[in-house]
Amino acid sequence: MTKNNLREKIEECREEMITLSFTNDLTSEAVISSSIKLDQLLNEYQRYTQ
Repeated sequence: MTKNNLREKIEECREEMITLSFTNDLTSEAVISSSIKLDQLLNEYQRYTQ
């Protein structure tokens, strides 16, 4: 995955998490799953930039 693709996925996931948080509790499974996915993408991006 290229750095630009990874940035796009991060942004998409962030938007998804925000959208989910409008219709679900922040502690709901959907929001937490999205947050975990975003964390993983951010960790991957950080490794990419080191």
